Amino acid sequence: MSIPDGPLRRIRRLEEQLADAKQDVLALVAELEERDERLRRAHRAIFRELEDALRPPIPRVEQARLAVYYSSSEDDAPTGGDLYDVVVMPSGELHVVVVDAAGHGVASTRAALNIIHAVRVLSLAGLPLENVVERAAAILQPVYPDLAGTVLVARFDPGTGALRVATGGHPPPLIVPPGEPATYLEAWGRGLGYPDPGSDHVAERRLAPGTLVLFYTDGLVEARRDLNAGLDELAELAGRYRDLPVDELTDTLVRVMHRTVLHSDDTLLLAMRWTP
Repeated sequence: MSIPDGPLRRIRRLEEQLADAKQDVLALVAELEERDERLRRAHRAIFRELEDALRPPIPRVEQARLAVYYSSSEDDAPTGGDLYDVVVMPSGELHVVVVDAAGHGVASTRAALNIIHAVRVLSLAGLPLENVVERAAAILQPVYPDLAGTVLVARFDPGTGALRVATGGHPPPLIVPPGEPATYLEAWGRGLGYPDPGSDHVAERRLAPGTLVLFYTDGLVEARRDLNAGLDELAELAGRYRDLPVDELTDTLVRVMHRTVLHSDDTLLLAMRWTP
């Protein structure tokens, strides 16, 4: 049975119109995908700029090599509550601070920045290291009553190799001397937002030339939800990879430590090697 020419022509025109519409839809989809990719690239660029603005540049120190690794636990947030500060003091000592503020995203970043800035100002004003955490808490907590976080404050003399550390509830730094087992430099205290914040004492260690020191947040060692196992693994891996340049070392340690992630958290690792 044949179809009359009139209806047949209308069917063909309809098919042509549908084909044209399909091409228009495909072109629109391609254009939208291109716009989405441009938007994603713009967001990534903004995130990188924010990260660069919040993370201070590592100073060049003649007798030390430093490198830092940072990653946020949230893909849509450029930073979290894990931040650091590295400053050369007027005395020539290196001032190293690592903060882990409670929470995630921008709110925790704001809290971490408040702690970083308070500790820096107090340190530059000459407050003794053993009093810095307690005094920072006394200044900040009346203004920010919900602020909570751990903090580590270290002073290192590149001329003598003397390292001093005070903490407020923060994981201890890992000391990796050349040819010797890695050990943690224990320093005790309570963080901001906890009862009786401050440092119990200042831990001290005279480093041997070539010694590696690792400062970090718990996101590095709690990826498998077992803090003690994470600390043991970090000590073993740091000894295994101790001879790598510090920038390669930080990337390698995080990659191996996070090969299995059961607990996602912001991760910060700062490595320093004394090279007198």
